[in-house]
Amino acid sequence: MTDLKITGLGAGQDISKLKPAGKEPAVGFDAMMQDAMGKISQVQTDTEKAVKELTSGGDPTQAIIAMEKADMDFQLMLEVRNKLLSAYQEVMRMQV
Repeated sequence: MTDLKITGLGAGQDISKLKPAGKEPAVGFDAMMQDAMGKISQVQTDTEKAVKELTSGGDPTQAIIAMEKADMDFQLMLEVRNKLLSAYQEVMRMQV
């Protein structure tokens, strides 16, 4: 968890020039989506590894947890895709 620094404004300071402490610059949508897809790919790789370990006598609990996590990530990705498609279709229906 990060610490938040709260400071008061001095007389004569312009509030519009203040920036949040510890915030990185905004990342583009495409970079954010690529990062999310990379994380989903990593979860799938981890799941495959857990299943292979299960076949060689590994812990079934870890395999089940990994499979459920992969399933939830996949469902989330599908919902995001559906929302993006519906937003795109809504924009395309707009009259200019």
